[in-house]
Amino acid sequence: MNFSEALRFLDKHINLEARAGYFEDLSLNAMEALMGLSGDPHLAYRTIHVTGTNGKGSTATMIARLLQTKGLKVGRYSSPHLSSITERIEVDGEPISREDFAAQVADLEQLSQITEQPNSYFELLTAVAYRWFAEVAVDVAVVEVGVLGRFDATNVINADVAVLTNIGRDHTDGEGDWRRNIAGEKAGIAKPESVFVVGETSPDLLDIFEGEGAQSVVLAEREFELQSSEPAVGGRLVDIRTPRGLYEDVFVAAHGSHQAVNASLALTATEEFFDAALEDDVVAEAFGELTLPGRAEVVAAEPIVVLDGAHNPQAAAALKDTLATSFGGAAPRAFVLATLEPRDPADFIADMGIGQSDYVVATPVNSPRSVEPSRIADAASAVGATAETAIDVEEAVERATILAGVDGIVIVTGSLYSVGEAREFLV
Repeated sequence: MNFSEALRFLDKHINLEARAGYFEDLSLNAMEALMGLSGDPHLAYRTIHVTGTNGKGSTATMIARLLQTKGLKVGRYSSPHLSSITERIEVDGEPISREDFAAQVADLEQLSQITEQPNSYFELLTAVAYRWFAEVAVDVAVVEVGVLGRFDATNVINADVAVLTNIGRDHTDGEGDWRRNIAGEKAGIAKPESVFVVGETSPDLLDIFEGEGAQSVVLAEREFELQSSEPAVGGRLVDIRTPRGLYEDVFVAAHGSHQAVNASLALTATEEFFDAALEDDVVAEAFGELTLPGRAEVVAAEPIVVLDGAHNPQAAAALKDTLATSFGGAAPRAFVLATLEPRDPADFIADMGIGQSDYVVATPVNSPRSVEPSRIADAASAVGATAETAIDVEEAVERATILAGVDGIVIVTGSLYSVGEAREFLV
């Protein structure tokens, strides 16, 4: 089996995780059975498990960088990807090769012939990661949840440290006591053996986090906190208090105050993994050399071009703040904007603070859920922005670059699909 054949095999399987929260019969039985047939590779190494509505990808990357800088061999499993599916599965920052990926899928194809329950796309992909990490003998794997947590395919592991970034309104219909319902699902990654590091600070959810039965709960603004965060050239300068000490004047090579919050969470989680404070030089190197593709990523100048995969209200608000604090001097602003159903482009435009002085170039993306560019342009026009449409992301970026001029800024956002397509020709 080659790489293309491996992708075709995976594509034959439904992705139930994309609809998690709408079914009441979700189960880990099929994933546990597949792992058992594979020899339980996910138990061959230690793990850190990360969930949350926003920030889990950045937080997981920061944790992996800290662990790697400490000298460990680190696997990282993330989703979704920007350009290639191999980006989701990496060791020490290097993605799995296409050959190794195909070899793992070929083995899973054979196992699928004897499994009693069919596996989903995401279960098979997760199995590729867990098997490969065991094969190359990682010391630790940092695993990002796909959707929610309790019944996510990744949750067959017994994490040494479970991490929750925050609770937001995504993958929910917003009905009833949705915040507590979502919190309960995400808290399901905390096991009796886990230290549960929680970034969500809503006091009304604390009983859920403490009631999950983790070994201990380490709570933001109680055991750890971001004490200060200021913009700096290329990122943020932060002070972080953890249960084991104070880290002062740490440079984090990432734009946005939300990334400083993620850094405090990542640092605390890594301390809990080692049950010890980290050396200042380890923290400085890991955070100072950080790269976060598609997360307020600057890829060009004159005009500045920023790629950010913000796709829900919290992420849009975070990007709005980042643009104001890190790029406030750049004008005019030209947004390359794509969104996916069922999100309302008018809501995203409002959350982003797009207004009369802004340009919007609306574009479709390569997804059957892509919102028609005319709908996006109409929503932008309704708030006074100058709006137009393009046939694809590349044309949209070219047009936005002209509109922004050398002193302005182009922001590609609204969808990870549009960011991924832009990176293909910009990076």
